[in-house]
Amino acid sequence: MRESQRLDDEVLAAEEPISVRVPADWHGARLDATAASLFPQFSRSRLAEWIKEGRLLRNRLTAKPRDKVVVDDELYLDPESEDRVDWGPEDLPLDILYEDNHVVVMNKPAGLVVHPAAGHHSGTLVNRLLAHAPEVSALPRGGIVHRLDKDTSGVMVAARSSLAHKSLVAQLAERSVSRVYSAVCRGTFSGGGTIEGPIGRHPTSRTKMAVVPDGKPAITHYRIAQRFGAHTELDVSLESGRTHQIRVHFAWRKHPLVGDPVYGGRAARPAGASERLASALRSFPRQALHARELTFFHPDSSESMHFSAPIPGDLADLLHCLSEEDPA
Repeated sequence: MRESQRLDDEVLAAEEPISVRVPADWHGARLDATAASLFPQFSRSRLAEWIKEGRLLRNRLTAKPRDKVVVDDELYLDPESEDRVDWGPEDLPLDILYEDNHVVVMNKPAGLVVHPAAGHHSGTLVNRLLAHAPEVSALPRGGIVHRLDKDTSGVMVAARSSLAHKSLVAQLAERSVSRVYSAVCRGTFSGGGTIEGPIGRHPTSRTKMAVVPDGKPAITHYRIAQRFGAHTELDVSLESGRTHQIRVHFAWRKHPLVGDPVYGGRAARPAGASERLASALRSFPRQALHARELTFFHPDSSESMHFSAPIPGDLADLLHCLSEEDPA
């Protein structure tokens, strides 16, 4: 199946109907299996339930999960809205890099949750965006079209118009949005490279992701930005947008991100490390990951737009410490 026909995990699930056509390579497959491939942002079990409930139709008619599909069948999905707390506007700071009538580009600090959810009912990026641009309340998920983890900092774009929302979702699905991250990993590398490994739910810890045989295809490219004695700063770019992709891929390669509380494991003190370096590594409060650059086509003018967010203070301090205390 062509990648452009898939939706990334980072293309957030819309609450409005979605329609796709069955490609030739899924001709004759079961409806539930085909739906799981074409709507990967939803679980197969949820899609099967929606088929039974009539929320997922084949050619606008109800069907059974085991029914076979043929090429060019229309799969029409009216997804069930997520249970959520009230998304109210809150007049709190936003670090805006650029905005116009269609988009707003922001620098998200580490520690800021993007969407309200259980345990984070207020103060989120969406609450702030609703106060700054009330029109986003009419858009799916408050205009947010891609994710950054709570403790990942960096540049994000949100839609302010229906035109922009549709365009940005399409660009993300077609891989025409370019994102570059700065990451600090444990260990050293001989050079740049590519990590390719399918990502899905961890087989025993369902709150984590992992490289698993039946996962979704995921490709991560990296090059060395700065070498240290026992650590490396990398420039990382993605061909896919799986949940926690960078963190999972580098942990899988035995080079977890410094400070990663989920995938980092127990950090050992590097041989010969000074107390200053050991303390900096031990106390770094989050995964050392920053979304530094973002490039996309403007939804209205089609102009290529490029934005960057400066390295935040905590990560800059870590890099400075590594350069002085962990020289290559």
